[in-house]
Amino acid sequence: MTPWLGADRRAPGKGRHPPPGRQGEDAHMKAQVFLPEDYRPAEDEPFMNDKQIEYFRRKLLAWKQDLMSDTRDTVESMKDGTRNIPDVADRASEETDRALELRTRDRQRKLVAKIDAALRRIDEGEFGYCEATGEPISLKRLDARPIATLSLEAQEKHERRERVHRDD
Repeated sequence: MTPWLGADRRAPGKGRHPPPGRQGEDAHMKAQVFLPEDYRPAEDEPFMNDKQIEYFRRKLLAWKQDLMSDTRDTVESMKDGTRNIPDVADRASEETDRALELRTRDRQRKLVAKIDAALRRIDEGEFGYCEATGEPISLKRLDARPIATLSLEAQEKHERRERVHRDD
């Protein structure tokens, strides 16, 4: 394994960004990180230090667990809701509700996939860095949307390009 150079801020695929204190550390030899209950990442800390990594890992895992629980509840309610409804209007309403549940479940499935991708980026030492520029993504943005893969500036640029191409 090649050692990581702290000054290297290349985009992912061109160089890795392991968190400070983890250079050369085997992925299977992670030490347990103590994280106070009221901990919030701060700009004055080294970016993606062990506490920040653990904070975002826990946040992502809790979010995933909530989504998986909601999905199980939805599946159970859909199984229970299978019944013959004689009134056409009531049946149409029931089918509309089921379609909405299925769309919601599909969005949740896609979100779980993005959470899994973010957890993989944590394991690979690439979490928190913009996929377009390789620069750190702001902690405020990551706290609000921990699955973010682009910095705010890169995301805005991406959305402007999308709008231009969509209008064509």
